[in-house]
Amino acid sequence: MMSTAAATTTHTIEARISLEDETRCQQILALWMAALNRYDATAMDALMRFPHVRLSAGKVTVYDTPGNNPMDLFDRLRQQEGWHHSAWNETKLVHSSSTKAHYEVRYTRYREDGSIIGIYDSLYVFTALDGDWRIQCRSSFGP
Repeated sequence: MMSTAAATTTHTIEARISLEDETRCQQILALWMAALNRYDATAMDALMRFPHVRLSAGKVTVYDTPGNNPMDLFDRLRQQEGWHHSAWNETKLVHSSSTKAHYEVRYTRYREDGSIIGIYDSLYVFTALDGDWRIQCRSSFGP
């Protein structure tokens, strides 16, 4: 008698992101934070791959094209929390292939006086098309 149980296959990542590409992703993260702190949606768009997915606060948001990155979150943070800027605490490559990289990141939101609003963990997913790395997806525990 033949078993009806499905065969299981473990898929492992054998290819790794190159050191050059890892450096590029780290540069993109630095540029991202600088653009965010300048309140520069256009510069942020230049670092994103579209469609771009954001998972946060129990919602999935898809930005189909550049120019749809709403900055109203930062307006609310400024008004309600006194947000002034954010900074990376940690950016760590946790999984990668030659065309995709998962970065575990932690950032802090600050007020102008340097007091902390909150510290948040996120996962940023980068993808490469023809060697061009960009942020494709963000999953955040922050608002």
